[in-house]
Amino acid sequence: MTSLMTAGSDTAVSNLTTCRFCDTPLTTTFVDLGMSPLCESFRRAEELNTVEHFYPLHPKVCPSCFLVQVPSFVPVEDIFREYAYYSSFSTSWLEHARTYVEMISARLSLGEGSFVSELASNDGYLLQYFVGKGPKILGIEPSYNCAKDAEERGVPTLTEFFGVDLARQLVDSHGRADLVIGNNVFAQVPDLNDFVGGMAIFLAEGGTITLEWPHLLRLMAENQFDTVYHEHYGYFSLLSTEAIFAAHGLKIYDVEELGTHGGSLRIYGAHAANDALTETARLHKVRADEAAAGLGRLAAYEGFTANVEKVKHDLLTFLIQAKRQGKKVVGYGAPGKGNTLLNYCGTRTDLIEFTVDRNPYKHGLFTPGTNIPIHAPEALDAARPDYVLILPWNLKREIVAQLHYITEWGGKCVVPIPALEIIDPSAA
Repeated sequence: MTSLMTAGSDTAVSNLTTCRFCDTPLTTTFVDLGMSPLCESFRRAEELNTVEHFYPLHPKVCPSCFLVQVPSFVPVEDIFREYAYYSSFSTSWLEHARTYVEMISARLSLGEGSFVSELASNDGYLLQYFVGKGPKILGIEPSYNCAKDAEERGVPTLTEFFGVDLARQLVDSHGRADLVIGNNVFAQVPDLNDFVGGMAIFLAEGGTITLEWPHLLRLMAENQFDTVYHEHYGYFSLLSTEAIFAAHGLKIYDVEELGTHGGSLRIYGAHAANDALTETARLHKVRADEAAAGLGRLAAYEGFTANVEKVKHDLLTFLIQAKRQGKKVVGYGAPGKGNTLLNYCGTRTDLIEFTVDRNPYKHGLFTPGTNIPIHAPEALDAARPDYVLILPWNLKREIVAQLHYITEWGGKCVVPIPALEIIDPSAA
């Protein structure tokens, strides 16, 4: 749950006619979500009457490595030097980070003399749990605002994009890392070869890489199309990731299936020459699951559009019926995924009056493309809505628990994905 980490050659506007990893021509559509603005380009009130830029949101799948990908229409520096997402505003994500640190410290015997680095370390949400535990730590985070917050948490942070050139500098200045972490950054890398090549340089001979990202298999099985946006350049299976790692002298030796973000993978990587690490049964299982789902065949990807359209139709039907019945609907959250959903459905203030978010950085702003105002959570008390549409559905349990009080006036929660669900918080 972090901001992007890469620099490199693919930072300019691109039509992406060939695969960004293996250069194979791209001709097969994964899903066409129409035109959409950048999902984190929140609008100020004075900007509402100015031109807003929309770009095609049309991911395609590579017939060779099966990487699903979208073009990079805007230089990464324009997106990620100031970033509106702060990982620490989710209590469940903080707990996920804390338990990871406890687990990986024991598994890899990290302590005095170890070196741990996180790529796209955001506001220090994870590395803060290493502070005082012994290892030397270094966050690498290109967003100035997030890096500032990390430093205030006691997390040393380098405000740079990561790739081969920076990796070489880091080896000279800090040495090689025993653990390289990347949580929900892989999707935000336009130049995959530069990023993975950099990890291969930065990683110690006996070191481990852990990366987490939403699993393409789960995205497809559960209609999670709203995780597609311009800031996410790639959508990964284990199949495609193993191909990318192998091209840079790395291997994956273990994998965990996680519940985060609607179903994620945490992969464990190492240098291919590291014979001390053997493949696990968990790795073999995920490989088999992907093969059974047909992720090594184009036909498996071509039926996704029909499932996406059903989500859109069901949500619009609900919102229109609620409006006709005189019911008030507001949103909860202003995540990137929510902005993809709202723009694809063409949903504006005629159907959703406003949304609220715990991140004060977003208060007083408006959602990109749809111009829905974003307020502090206290606005729910004043509005007393009949329905609260949970846009960060991956945090459904956490948010429904937070919203238990809306039952005082008969309020209910609505979750749009994987299928429309109306939840009474008092019964959840």
